[in-house]
Amino acid sequence: MNVRTVFIILLLGLVAILVLVCILVSRGGNCNSLPPQTFPEYRQSERSWLFADLTQEEMLHVVRYLKTSLGTTLKDASYANPSDNCIYSIDLQLPPKATSLSYLDNGGSRPPRQALAIVYFGNQSVPNITEFIVGPLPEPSYHHDVTVQKYGEKLPYYRRPPLMAEYKQMAFFLHRAVFPTAPSFMREVMSYDGTNLAAVTTSPRGLRSGDRSTWLVLFQNVSGFFLHPVGLEILLDHSNLDASHWNVTKVFYNGQYYRDLAHLEKDFMEGCLHAQKTKRVPRDGGFSSLKPRVNPVEPGPSHYESSGERYNVRNNQVSSSFWNFAFRMDLSRGPSLFDIRFKGQRVVYELSVQDTMSVYGSSNPGGMITRYMDASFGIGYFTNSLMRGVDCPYSATYVDVSFLAQSERPILTRDAFCVFEQISGAPLRRHYSNLYSLYYGGLPSTALVLRSVTTVGNYDYIWNFVFYPNGAIESKVYPTGYIMSSFLQDGGLDFGHRVSDHTLGTIHTHFVGYKVDLDIGGVKNSLISNDMTFENIKAPWSPDNEIRQMKMVKNVLDTEDKAAFRLHDNMPRYVYFAANSNNKWGHKRGYRIQLISFAGDHLPETDPMERSVSWSRYKLAVTKRKENEPFSTSIYNQNDPWTPSVAFADFINNESLIEEDLVAWITTGFLHIPHAEDVPNTVTLGNAVGFLLRPYNYFDEDPSIHSPDGVFFTSEQDFTSCDVNHIACLPKTATCVPKLQPFTFEGFQNLTRL
Repeated sequence: MNVRTVFIILLLGLVAILVLVCILVSRGGNCNSLPPQTFPEYRQSERSWLFADLTQEEMLHVVRYLKTSLGTTLKDASYANPSDNCIYSIDLQLPPKATSLSYLDNGGSRPPRQALAIVYFGNQSVPNITEFIVGPLPEPSYHHDVTVQKYGEKLPYYRRPPLMAEYKQMAFFLHRAVFPTAPSFMREVMSYDGTNLAAVTTSPRGLRSGDRSTWLVLFQNVSGFFLHPVGLEILLDHSNLDASHWNVTKVFYNGQYYRDLAHLEKDFMEGCLHAQKTKRVPRDGGFSSLKPRVNPVEPGPSHYESSGERYNVRNNQVSSSFWNFAFRMDLSRGPSLFDIRFKGQRVVYELSVQDTMSVYGSSNPGGMITRYMDASFGIGYFTNSLMRGVDCPYSATYVDVSFLAQSERPILTRDAFCVFEQISGAPLRRHYSNLYSLYYGGLPSTALVLRSVTTVGNYDYIWNFVFYPNGAIESKVYPTGYIMSSFLQDGGLDFGHRVSDHTLGTIHTHFVGYKVDLDIGGVKNSLISNDMTFENIKAPWSPDNEIRQMKMVKNVLDTEDKAAFRLHDNMPRYVYFAANSNNKWGHKRGYRIQLISFAGDHLPETDPMERSVSWSRYKLAVTKRKENEPFSTSIYNQNDPWTPSVAFADFINNESLIEEDLVAWITTGFLHIPHAEDVPNTVTLGNAVGFLLRPYNYFDEDPSIHSPDGVFFTSEQDFTSCDVNHIACLPKTATCVPKLQPFTFEGFQNLTRL
């Protein structure tokens, strides 16, 4: 081969490389030069601020105001003793609905922004919890004590949720005052070295009103410690406001109860105690570690919007071509959505989580007493930073939230919400016609998603709010995280399955409560049910023969008692909120409530704690909306479930539901009997529960027919043409690779270690 030939080959190769580079650059240019989409905001861009979380500046102004206006010394709650006065939390106080609607819809004046401040008064002759409304923000000038107005009484101090400082004091007391009373047992049986044991607290804290005694269940302090119980459980009475007067009232080990740890030590030293030495687990937890057992080989499938984002997030407002809504993170109850509109029309005023509750069973005291009510701990407070590419698509839009709780300084949780558009993988609807006319028509199931994740102790709750182009809204929660376990004792298999050498996965229930304030065509709605029956009739064309004719059964559920469906009651298959207006075809415009749940049994109503969680009696209860019934439960119920501050059962008093402003209270859940595959982690698959809000004669046709994602072509058209079928352009569009932001994770900031 001569030099000229080599030169020509090299030149041709260089030209080919340049052409390829130009193609790639042009494709990349096309990807990133798409014009930004605009979305109707329905005058909500500023008005959504009505529902926005407090800013850090507003929180700090409220703190300064309270410290100078309450006439008492307020300690910083991050280091306060039970006997101190301190600010427990500051959160948004929502304006009354009528005031909000006047502002949103009728040009009324803007309601003042106000805060709800919860203050612990431990340093008083009669310690109590007091709730204040503070306003107007950002520069407050007044505060009103609303405690008696809300609860009908002053709140006893023993109902207060513990501060993190109290939990630290409990841990300190355990390690410094309790463990030293059994030095031989702790050293020889527990292999205790001062750091290798972790305590999990149980709730409620006692057996009657006024108690504040907590069973502390001991685990090995390793990764995934929830799966490594050591069999030692200690009942600590911490009711005295002076921690030096706390004391142990009972100890449980190996199926036996002891007066205290010194009593157990005595039996151990005298050889009367059958003890099994704890086998130390490596710090990574061994079988409980979430570290993958194999090395990653290559990236898996990834999600991205090939044409860019088709939604807009502005402050606390999300807008798309179909949907518009505001959102916030309630400190206690978690994610809340407001003023949800489809094509500019409000269908939901409020959609909010109220509480999650779990009842456990075990042969051990810590497990058998446990009834966790997570709002008391703070569903919003324990919201955590989302992991790009796992918790949400990598390219999703992320939103931060700020809290002020148990401290005088706000805490910023970065990436607490994510917003993205997803495709389910199955068509929302489709039809292929091979009779007479030949055509294909279909619509991919795209949906707009708002997501956040809460980790309360061992469990993680993935909150999903999904908005579809046919006007449907889906609220779904995916539980995951670690199961809570007990040390396996004789008879333990009556309460779950063995999942390790000495670990029992204990049976428990999960209940999730929601509030759904639907406004269908306005605030005057009624509740209607449709179902089916078979009726024996004579065949009209052959009177000598009978047929079973299916027909519709329609009822108006005109009172609250008729609209309260117990957890396992038969319920009409169609229950819907109906407007006092009709669609084009003469039917009441409505939205149907469709439940997705496999709940276990509710706590028996004869149980003295049941009224505190009476919201979970009902899978659906519809009540007349009242401003003094904003929530189905209270953060104070956890620590005094025998005399609940809010009992949802009292909301249901047979009031009329005809053309009233109605609220649906929905409970979903599942029974969980842990099994080997829950180790190391419970998967979300098959465990998701929630509900759908679906249009039911609300429209004159399926509005998704107006979605630009729809596909239609006939046998006579060139379905490979982009002008006929936009999916045909996908191979070209798919060559576009999005410019992804550098990876970050903010989840390890602002953490407090016990």
